[in-house]
Amino acid sequence: MTLPELWFVLIAVLWAGYFVLEGFDFGVGMLLAGLSRDEVDRRVVLNTIGPVWDGNEVWVLVAGGATFAAFPDWYASLFSGFYLPLLLVLVALIVRGVAFEYRGKVDSASWRRRWDLCIVWGSLLPSVLWGVAFANLVRGVPMTAEGEFDGSLLGLLNPYALLGGLTTCTLFLLHGALFLALRTTGGVRERAHRAAAALGPVAAALAVAFLGWTQALRGSAATLALAAVAAAALVAGLVAQRARREGWAFALTAVTLVAAVATLFVALFPDVMPSSTDPAGTLSIAGAASSGYTLEVMTRVAAFGTPLVLLYQGWTYWVFRRRIGRGSIPAPVALPAQRRPETAPEQVG
Repeated sequence: MTLPELWFVLIAVLWAGYFVLEGFDFGVGMLLAGLSRDEVDRRVVLNTIGPVWDGNEVWVLVAGGATFAAFPDWYASLFSGFYLPLLLVLVALIVRGVAFEYRGKVDSASWRRRWDLCIVWGSLLPSVLWGVAFANLVRGVPMTAEGEFDGSLLGLLNPYALLGGLTTCTLFLLHGALFLALRTTGGVRERAHRAAAALGPVAAALAVAFLGWTQALRGSAATLALAAVAAAALVAGLVAQRARREGWAFALTAVTLVAAVATLFVALFPDVMPSSTDPAGTLSIAGAASSGYTLEVMTRVAAFGTPLVLLYQGWTYWVFRRRIGRGSIPAPVALPAQRRPETAPEQVG
């Protein structure tokens, strides 16, 4: 395996890790309003991801940075071609992060309700757009012979890409519901089980349709085997959920997401950005890679730093592994009330 191929695999691993980890906290964010009956329930739901959501986002930052350093031509074409969808994802992630930090700063139901809406929409938008972006990447986008994107936003919203967006969104919802069932007690846990039972068949149908379409577009024996693994893991996860084996169900949906991401990257290989209009514009792994020296330095840094990051993140999950219920939520502390606009003094005379 050459160094460019190694980094293509490592970038696929980073995206798989991101979809597994950020996937469940996107799902929890989208389910915040639907599974909560009052403010205590909402605090239970948010506390399940409170200690880990920002650490999960590190994976997408590293994936983007690795793409920039290892494949600068791919990074340039990707971020110029998908500029608007990626900008929307960035804005959604920022608003969502601000909402986590600010919803508890003022003692006002309307204040918290607005930030909760930001969390729901800030989780929904990236869940759909990541699927749209990856589906377009596999399908191919209009590229000139010079390797420049030559399409429009509407062109990215084709039926295959929209199916990809719906698939990632429902898989993240299911993954998040199973995470809540695993990490909570009481009413939230029961509602999470019911949500997972309802979402499971929909997610399975969409995933089979999307991976089947991917197989028809750029399939091979390897992608067929990976898609079969994804489907089998999803079905086994739904069986485990019905048996109330939450840990197994969550682990199996994680396997589904890893196998689905692997299917997309194997379908893409040996290209990184195929052109749907001019084959001369297709970017390949070899053509888009940085110099051998750059990749060698990156490999040494990754070999040293990656285990440390994994150990730290694993320790975080271990520390916050216990279930959370309404009894785990402390009484609210005194907070400033939402300030009302001052009225102008009445005119005298």
